[in-house]
Order: sequence, then structure tokens, then C-alpha cells
Amino acid sequence: MSFDLSLYLVTDSTPAILKGRDLCTVVEEAIKGGVTIVQYRDKTSDTGDLITTASKLHQVTKKYGVPLLINDRVDVALAIDAEGVHLGQDDMNLAAAKKLLPEGSIIGISTSTVQEAQKAISDGADYLGIGTMFATPTKTNTKSILGTAGTQDLLKAIGDSSVATVAIGGINHSNVQRVLYQSRCDAKGLDGVAIVSAIVGAESPKASAAEFARLIKVAPVFALTPTPSRANEIESLTREVPAIVRKMTEAHPLVHNMINFVVANFVANVALSIGASPIMAPHGEEAKDLCQFDGALLINMGTLTSESVSNYQKAIQAYNSRGNPVIYDPVGAAATEIRRNAVSTLMAGGYFDLIKGNEGEIRQVWGSGAVQQRGVDSGPSTLDEQQKAKLARDLARREHNVVLLTGVTDYLSDGERVIAVDNGHPYLGQVTGTGCAIGSVSGCFLAAHRSDKLLAVLSGLLMFEIAAENAAARDFVRGPGSFVPAFLDELYAIRTAASKGQDGWISGRAKLREVKL
Repeated sequence: MSFDLSLYLVTDSTPAILKGRDLCTVVEEAIKGGVTIVQYRDKTSDTGDLITTASKLHQVTKKYGVPLLINDRVDVALAIDAEGVHLGQDDMNLAAAKKLLPEGSIIGISTSTVQEAQKAISDGADYLGIGTMFATPTKTNTKSILGTAGTQDLLKAIGDSSVATVAIGGINHSNVQRVLYQSRCDAKGLDGVAIVSAIVGAESPKASAAEFARLIKVAPVFALTPTPSRANEIESLTREVPAIVRKMTEAHPLVHNMINFVVANFVANVALSIGASPIMAPHGEEAKDLCQFDGALLINMGTLTSESVSNYQKAIQAYNSRGNPVIYDPVGAAATEIRRNAVSTLMAGGYFDLIKGNEGEIRQVWGSGAVQQRGVDSGPSTLDEQQKAKLARDLARREHNVVLLTGVTDYLSDGERVIAVDNGHPYLGQVTGTGCAIGSVSGCFLAAHRSDKLLAVLSGLLMFEIAAENAAARDFVRGPGSFVPAFLDELYAIRTAASKGQDGWISGRAKLREVKL
């Protein structure tokens, strides 16, 4: 039979979730709100009670033409003539269930690995329940947390199959659009999301379901549409940069820096020099107010504390919900276990328009387990140009965002184009905070120009690195100490020229190459 997985409700009868309400009433309200399929899940009741409740639920779902599936229990499904079952990896095997159930019954299988998914497909599953997406109290015996990246890998592996898919685990109003957006790959996307407590435990199941139904129909406001490479890509980008710099200087965007205290003063001065409005605000609750100014958020985890990650998460959620750009600088990502765990938590907790870091940091975000940083230093490079470019491109493609891999040569990608930038000066590597400042500058440009995120970041990067070259060339600059004030002056000089429509600062100066992979 045909079925719609788009808004899949999984019931939960535990008192803490159901809050004394009648389950059938909750399910009916959820269906009125837009639920398209229901799974009755109850791991504790005896068979008689399961059949009684399932029968009552079926009367509700049949009234609205919504299929009812029974979790695990084929016998209960047969007893009430349910439309199908959902089976876990430790339940009755699919072949046996097919023999027992009427022809045309819906059979879904829980999968968390490529191997499980491929076996379920070959056995004839009607759909796959993929998870666990995020950690959740309703799933305490999870084999692994997949996240959007793991889900995307699984979907890639089964891309040539027409089997339907639904994700489950920790999905709520704040992340459902990101789950659907970031999990998709070229070959396949999710057909729906399975929701438990966010509907069953909601004050109004109908209103909660209606909000899910609304959200899943539209792309998130931060969605990136990669721009295919043009025949004259470098010339086109270089020609467009001056207008973007001028646009940023005229916008005076707010940049909310949740940044390490070591570099806060320098980063604020850089932002002021380019014409932006910086605020250093580490308290996550402030983001609810600050995001209203439609600026950008920089998450820089240089000086992690026990409260940092929870504050970052609150701020990310606030800026994501409004569609304002969020930049992630995973400083020292591979240096300690605490930082590696922070990377995993933050990557699962929100969308980043730009991920910016050195080779070691970007490799850690990608998931390379062998990376070990000495503090915030990247360490000796182990990748050649093609490998660095591919790393930046593949991470951007996986996360549906822009990635900037910094170094002597910077590699910038939106998942389609990869641009190598050879501008800059060695003094930048001798001053604490210059790398952090690039994140803040990038945020300013992303806030001012949102239609092409790669172009926005590239414009800020060229302004920053050409200013560094100009500063280093001054007669009185003898080293890092005299370089810093000259650098701020040169940023201000480019800002002033750009505001007057003068583009001489970039003429013949951009050292760009497109890397073909």
C-alpha cells in the first residue's frame, strides 16, 4: 500500500511524556496537525493491554486514512489488522514477518549502519528507519549516534535504491529543517522525520505537529545554493570583490564574537577597522537579543571552559532560527579529548555557514581520527595541494556550507568551487589572533552579502591579506610588534577607499587560482 513518511509519529506512553493524557486523544490531535503515519510503540505493557490500546488507536487512524504500524509485535499487528509493523535489528526477521503478515503490509526496519540498510533493502523492506540522529532519552540503547554526516553517508551507500527513508532520534522544531537539508546527498534524501516526545509530550500535539508539517515543506533560511564554476571563474570573482567590500563597509554589520579572551581586543580592533560593529558576548542567552540585528555569530573555541559549549549551543540555535550567518573556528580541535568532544557536540548541534580552520582543525572536523595537534598549532602538513583542496571541498559538500582551510595557501570551497588564495604575509603567523580575526571578518562579509557565501568570504579574506601585505611593506615595520598597528591602518585605508568606490587596492593584487579536482 502507498504511504507518506513525511511526518511520522512514534508514540510514547511513559508518564513523563504523556503527562496523564489519553494516548488516543494525543494521536488524534497530532493527526489533525499533519501527522502522516503512526507507529504504536510500547515496550512495557503485556500483550492484552497492547492489543486493547492498539485497537483503539487503529479506530482513530482509520478515521483519517493514516496507516498504523506496530513496533516489534507482529502478533499485535495481526490481532488488530494494522497496516504494518516496524522491526528493530533484534526483533523478528523481515522474511518471517512477511510470511505472517497479509500481502501489502508495510514493513519498516531500523538501521544504523550501511550493512544493516543494504540487508534490509535486499530482504524487501518498505522503508528504513535511520538513526539515532541525535542523542535522546527515549533511546538509551543506541549503537551509535549518526548525526547528519553519518546519515548522509548511509544515504550515499543506498543511493541507487528506491526504498523510502525516515530519520529518528532527537529531532525537534529547532533542528528538523537542518536534518533534512544537511542529510541529503546528490543521490538521495530523507523522505521524512520520525518524532516522539516533541509531539507526544507537547502541550498541544496538534500545534506541534502543524509546526513540523510547515517546517518540513520549506528549505531552512540558511540554505546554501552552490554556484557552479564559470569558465572565467577567477576573473569574475576578482571583478566582483570590490563591490562586496564596499557593500560591507556601507552595511556596518554587527558581529557577535564568542571568542577566546586572549585575542578579544585585537579582533575587536580589526572589526572596527573594516567598518563593522563588534561585540564580545560569551553568554549564550544574549544571542536571543543580539541576533535580532541580523549580523553574524562567530564561535571560536580557543579558550574552552566548562560552560562554553552550552553557551555556544544557545547562541547557534538563536542565529540559525533567524537565518543569520554562523562561523565556526574550531581552535585546537584535535589537541585534547575535551576539544574533540566539543567539536562533535557543536557539529551535531547547529548549522555553520562557514567552518574555518587550519589543516589539523579541518581534518578533525571532517572526522580524521589520527589527528593530534600540539595546542592550537596545525603541526606539519601531511597533505599536498590536491588533498587539501579535496578536504575543503568534501567537508563543504557534506555540510552544505563554505569551508576555509587556512595556511600559507588558503583553500576556500562551497562544495563546487575550490579557490586557492596565495595572498598574505608571514607576519600574520607571528601575531596572536590574526587567524581568529579572519573568522570575525568573514562573519561581517557573510552578514552583508548572503547570496554567494564563497564570494563573501573571499572578499573579506582578500581585504585582510592584502592589508597585511601593505602593512609589511611599510618602511617602519621591522617585525610583528610594529606590524600590528600598520595592519590596522591598512585595513582602515582599504575600507576608506572602498567606501569612495576606489578599487585600486585590489588591482593586480589578488593571487587566486581555481583548483580542479
